[in-house]
Amino acid sequence: MKDNDDLSDIIKLISDIKHKNILSSYDVALRTEKLLENLISHGKWDSALELMDLVKQRIKCFSQSLPDEPTASNIMKHILKIIRDEYQLVSKKKGETHSLQQIVKGDSSNVLDYSENVSNLRSALLDHLSEYKDELETSTENIAAQASEHIHSNETILTVGKSRTVEKFLKSASKQRLFNVIVVEGAPSYLGHSMAAALAKSNIQTTVIPDSAVFAMISRVNKVIIGTHTVLANGALRATSGIYVVALAAKHYSIPVMVLSHMYKLTPLYLGSNDHDSFNICASPASVIPYSFGSVLNSADIKNPMFDHVPPELVTLFITHQGGNAPSYIYRLLSEMYHPDDYEI
Repeated sequence: MKDNDDLSDIIKLISDIKHKNILSSYDVALRTEKLLENLISHGKWDSALELMDLVKQRIKCFSQSLPDEPTASNIMKHILKIIRDEYQLVSKKKGETHSLQQIVKGDSSNVLDYSENVSNLRSALLDHLSEYKDELETSTENIAAQASEHIHSNETILTVGKSRTVEKFLKSASKQRLFNVIVVEGAPSYLGHSMAAALAKSNIQTTVIPDSAVFAMISRVNKVIIGTHTVLANGALRATSGIYVVALAAKHYSIPVMVLSHMYKLTPLYLGSNDHDSFNICASPASVIPYSFGSVLNSADIKNPMFDHVPPELVTLFITHQGGNAPSYIYRLLSEMYHPDDYEI
């Protein structure tokens, strides 16, 4: 049994992310699910309230250490909603009712406080978590299965850098359609090169272009299909640096921008008017300017931002494993994923 204040599991996850032992959000998602599975199975808790407190401790610890990596926090917040829902189902089976009128009037005598010891809650949560794990593992395939609905023959698709989900989406479409792909190389990481190589191996006609050529080439494109780091509460994106320019160019030519996103990338947070400076993080400038230039550029301030903020009006469609949705529908998806009391922890 673990003590309530033993956070070694989440600290290990944080360490692995910081040391690049885990690179993709998908791997973070699976590790987080496994962490929660162990917590529910072996954690020292007797009520839903105690379990929720344990999960919230881990959310706070993770958010303080890695505020720019929302995947683990999002999954833990989703599990909080599952705990609430499962507890409520058990309570209803036991004959406890809570009318809307009582809640509105502030009558808390029958409002759930999650403190009752429920004998079969642990097994119910583990069953639900097993289903959620299956959902995580099949999410990419379910998104890719929709590719033929959105990509048609002889179209030209533009994407930026490398995304595992976009790669599978395009490869899935290529089984039924013949189309061309333009890959923006995504300097200074140049991950677009490996993306283009992967697509070419699947016999997809692929062209690599530098970031500076986006506006010159985009008028030839039928669709822009990209992945994203985070989907904010208002439908905006926190995406790889360079995508904002692509989205602006697409808007200029009225080209649809489709964003492939797993549900765990939807976060209940949004960018405030004064949060732009804290929104981004900068990587080492060494990938932009070699260290050998240091003596020459002592007075230069070199920035290497990792992310762009893409407002929702530049996005046409979000595609998740549940189907396609407009940015204005994100609020509804958030209500399905998270309980309002858990938006900010």
